[in-house]
Amino acid sequence: MAAEEAAEASLARLSPERRQPEREDDDEENPEGGGETAALNGVVVPGNEKSNNLDVKVTESELETEGKGTEEESTRESDSNILDVSSDYPREKHISIQRHLADLEKLADLKEGEFTMAVSETTDLHVTDEKKPCPLCPEEKFKACYSHKLHRHLQNLHWKVSVAFEGYRMCICHLPCRPVKPNLIGDQTFSKMGAHYHCIICSATITRRTDMIGHINRHVNKGETESRFITVPAPKSSHEVLKESATDVQVLPNYSTPQKTDSYFNPKMKLNRQLIFCALAVLAEERKPIECLDAFGATGIMGLQWAKHLRSSVKVTINDCNENSVTMIQENCHLNKMKVKLHTKEQDYDEAMGDGGENSDTIEVTKMDANVIMHLRSFDFIHLDPFGTSVNYLDSAFRNVRNLGIVSLTSTDISSLYAKAQHVALRHYGCNIVRTEYYKELAARIVIAAVTRAAARCNKGIEVLLAVALEHFVLVVVRVLRGPSPADDSAKKIRYLIHCQWCEERIFQKEGNMVEENPYQQLPCDCHGSMPGKTAVVLGPLWSGALFNTGFLRRMLFEAVQYGLDEAQPLLKTLVCEADCTTLKHFSIHSLYDENKQEECGVYIKTPNTSAESYLVHGKRKSDEVIRNAAKRQKSENSAEHPAFYYNIHRHSIKGMNMPKLNKFLNYLSEAGYRVSRTHFDPMGVRTNAPLAQFKTILMKYSTPTYLGGQAEGPVHLPEDVKAGEQVQAAADSKAGDAEFLEDDKSGVAAAMFTEDYPTHCGAD
Repeated sequence: MAAEEAAEASLARLSPERRQPEREDDDEENPEGGGETAALNGVVVPGNEKSNNLDVKVTESELETEGKGTEEESTRESDSNILDVSSDYPREKHISIQRHLADLEKLADLKEGEFTMAVSETTDLHVTDEKKPCPLCPEEKFKACYSHKLHRHLQNLHWKVSVAFEGYRMCICHLPCRPVKPNLIGDQTFSKMGAHYHCIICSATITRRTDMIGHINRHVNKGETESRFITVPAPKSSHEVLKESATDVQVLPNYSTPQKTDSYFNPKMKLNRQLIFCALAVLAEERKPIECLDAFGATGIMGLQWAKHLRSSVKVTINDCNENSVTMIQENCHLNKMKVKLHTKEQDYDEAMGDGGENSDTIEVTKMDANVIMHLRSFDFIHLDPFGTSVNYLDSAFRNVRNLGIVSLTSTDISSLYAKAQHVALRHYGCNIVRTEYYKELAARIVIAAVTRAAARCNKGIEVLLAVALEHFVLVVVRVLRGPSPADDSAKKIRYLIHCQWCEERIFQKEGNMVEENPYQQLPCDCHGSMPGKTAVVLGPLWSGALFNTGFLRRMLFEAVQYGLDEAQPLLKTLVCEADCTTLKHFSIHSLYDENKQEECGVYIKTPNTSAESYLVHGKRKSDEVIRNAAKRQKSENSAEHPAFYYNIHRHSIKGMNMPKLNKFLNYLSEAGYRVSRTHFDPMGVRTNAPLAQFKTILMKYSTPTYLGGQAEGPVHLPEDVKAGEQVQAAADSKAGDAEFLEDDKSGVAAAMFTEDYPTHCGAD
């Protein structure tokens, strides 16, 4: 019986469940505080043991076993969850997670009793109470020291390298919480303990500080900002409501982080959404009603804008394959007072095809893959905006799109399109590209070439209505023409491009399958003859046709004015001038909507007679001579497409010379008989049909030396040999007017005609 009672007494001292009652009994029976106690993690360690009215005889071996067991138990508990010293956080967490440095020092005071007991049991030495062990380091790593040394140790080794999160510090921990692989040395096994951090949210142990910061950021991006050990339920995060173009949408707190949220919403794509809305509004004026599809809805902002502003003209379908996004789209529809018709299975479309009468304010919300819904149903307008490239969805988009319908796609894989990841461009688009000065237009032509091949596989041709390449995206809008003949005509416009790497001159290869003996002869420059080695590369295949449709862009501008889309209007004005290859100064005031019919894709489309063109031109009335010249120029250029590519004026500037103003340089090129305009691809780019040699010649002629910066701009008087060389080059280009322009000195006339600098509103977005 005595042995059983002794065993029960020893278990009572070691069991964590019965420690607390024993401490209360000790406090009641020893009011004078005869026994010294030290609490750590709820462990009560007796300092001077008393019989406690129990006649139990314990041998010395049993006492040693109990002491070792107490040490192991206390070490094991210090590695697990420890009660927080600060009372304002009502939950258990690890000892290394504290609010203040003083809290760690308090834990050192608590651990001092355990250290005193451990030393007193093994040795007969008396340890003073001033020496304290580190609560986050084992004894073999950091021995007990005085308070000032311990404070410096905690501050430098643990607190300065901590990770902060919502007022708490996750300090580095050296306790044996995360053992590494044991190393066998002789007959002994040493288990090295590595330094690590304890996550306050998921209690994970991570070794590096940078990895811990990334781990916490991933929790925040997922909306997990509270620990799973909290006893009080965390308040539900409220959805943030954003407003764009009179449309309200609910988004999650991490809505701007792609691939980490179910409701991705990018405020920087507002201009993209406005351009697509204008294209849909133009199509809605041609035929009503039209069925349009937003294949990647996310929050549903784009489809809601279509339905809210165009009303009965469109039947909107918003699709997304994510269930949470579909739920968010339904909530946003109710927020904007729109009725929702939900389809989650493929069989629902058989019933939906038979329903004829549908409310104009009803939005169809579908939950399926974008390729599936485009295979099952026909649409008049399809917009593709996936995360990254859209080549995986082109075949499905052109399979069932209706004749004269519109397909718009937004590509955000700019790293591959802008020649930063050339191997990715070869894998996705099958194009060889390099970084050039016109890389943005090159990206637009790459996407259009992929669209053309996908449409041709479905026996359809395309007519490019709009191509925009800005900082974050590449937008392409095309009209679909059914039939093998349009498909063949579109496929013939896919060619290779020859690009000179010395002067950056470029030209599309000639049509035909015959191999040329010297392809360098197609380039206007003579770099191959004067430079050693190979000087040119072949890029492509690329789209070689026009990038804009002037009539469609004018009607888009009219719709932007009608609906008050202020951000899209400046860009559309630039695109209209770029499509006509003219400046706003030469833009005809009465050329926008006076014609009742405009020909697009071989089809005459009616357009309204309105005076909305007054939004385009801001300036003084031109003289009769300038008006006649502009009329002649427009009459001869009505059937001509805009020139391919553009030149950057800074890229081809002359060292030691001050270039003329960009608007004046456009006038000089126009006087020389070339078509010229600014471009949205590059704010300092000039789109012209002038060869690069003539471009540099005119730029040199009207540049001034640096030391004559205060002198008025005018032509530079070149030496006689330079003039003769320029005349020979101009004669080789078969332009008699150019030769006369270079021979005659018209500086006085040019200064008189272009004294006033007309403001150009063609600034790039």
